[in-house]
Amino acid sequence: MTEETPGFDEQQPDVPSGATSDDAEPKAASPSAEEGEAPAGDTGQDVALVAQLDQARTALGERTADLQRLQAEFQNYRRRVERDRIAVKEIAIANLLTELLPVLDDIGRAREHGELVGGFKSVAESLESTAAKMGLQQFGKEGEPFDPTIHEALMHSYAPDVTETTCVAILQPGYRIGERTIRPARVAVAEPQPGAQTVKAEESADADDKESGGPDEG
Repeated sequence: MTEETPGFDEQQPDVPSGATSDDAEPKAASPSAEEGEAPAGDTGQDVALVAQLDQARTALGERTADLQRLQAEFQNYRRRVERDRIAVKEIAIANLLTELLPVLDDIGRAREHGELVGGFKSVAESLESTAAKMGLQQFGKEGEPFDPTIHEALMHSYAPDVTETTCVAILQPGYRIGERTIRPARVAVAEPQPGAQTVKAEESADADDKESGGPDEG
């Protein structure tokens, strides 16, 4: 006698009538459906993005070059303005000091005649000191060679004791500011006496002969 265990009957899946066992199993997903293929339009979008990126890089390079050019122009402008400012300042100072030259000449003449005394002396020295601080320099000395670029000859003579055109008297001193001459020195010049060079050359030759024992006697 066979005993049946209640509830132990194997349960079979419900299969619709007329369906095969293959239909009952789940179908595997198709590989083509899992991976999928990129749409044809994606390649065109990538090309368009690359083109836009190239355009942006080109525009950035152009703007950078424009900025660098503007910076260079601005630096040149600043240097030009600074140079013009200095030039204008120097011109203004030169004009002012030029107007003071007659006063400085009077002070110089008073000093030569011993009239620079008392309060007048203090004022004169203060004025000369201020002019020097502003860059005014006096030049011109007796005995220096004549230079037409900084000297103005008002008197001319000959002298046997000079070997070149020489300033023998300073009639009015010259003045300069830096390398700029605002008034040449007005001087009296002396040139070598005509024929003096020949005489000196002969005297020098005679002295050489004496030192060497004189000309050879035959």
